[in-house]
Order: sequence, then structure tokens, then C-alpha cells
Amino acid sequence: MNRDKLTELYKAYELEATDVFKHQHYLIITRSGIDKIQAKADIKIKYEVVNCEKNFCVVKALANHSDKSIETFGSALKGTNFNDGNTNTWYVMEMAEKRAMSRAVLKLTGFYELGVFGEDESEEFKRK
Repeated sequence: MNRDKLTELYKAYELEATDVFKHQHYLIITRSGIDKIQAKADIKIKYEVVNCEKNFCVVKALANHSDKSIETFGSALKGTNFNDGNTNTWYVMEMAEKRAMSRAVLKLTGFYELGVFGEDESEEFKRK
């Protein structure tokens, strides 16, 4: 991980200590941190529903930032544990959207290439 580049990004997007936390293997940016980055970078996102069922949803995010654009996906599968799903919430559409948004924002701003993820991307990434 390039600490200098990461520090530069934190400053550029005015992140605070409460916006970031260390997971056992990764750095995680909170939902409010993702929102802060999106607003500061003026990232525009449009969503397309790829699949939406009672317990499963896939959303595609089409995002633009400056001269860059990206397409990425978020999904959510309701389950009672991680063996049969990747979320324990009933609002799978909203969870898939949040995951797609996190990925789009972090990829467009350079955080993803440094191994930083959004807290919504996995139930395992939640702050303890």
C-alpha cells in the first residue's frame, strides 16, 4: 500500500479519522466517508437494475468523474448466514445500490487500487 498516495487522497477528500477504520486485512471507508468523497469529487452516478427478486438483487452503477467513467456492479443476496447469502437485511435492492456506489466512487478516485474498500461492500467489513 502506498501510504503517501493514501494520505494525499485523505487530504484531497477531507476525510477524518471517523471516516476510516482498519479491518483485519483492509482499510475501510465508512458510508459517510463514501458520501463525502462522492460530493467532493462531484461524481455523478446512474443506476440500472440488472436483476431484482425477493431475496436477490444486482445493480449496475454507471459513474462519471472528470474525464473518467466506469461501470461496476453491486449485489445482495439475503441469507441467514454467509454460507447462503451476503447480507442479512431484507432490503436487498438498497444494499446492492450502496455496494455499487461504493465501488464506483472508490474506483474513480483511486482508493480501490490502494486496497481500500467501502464498509457496505461486505457484511464482514462492518465496524465492530
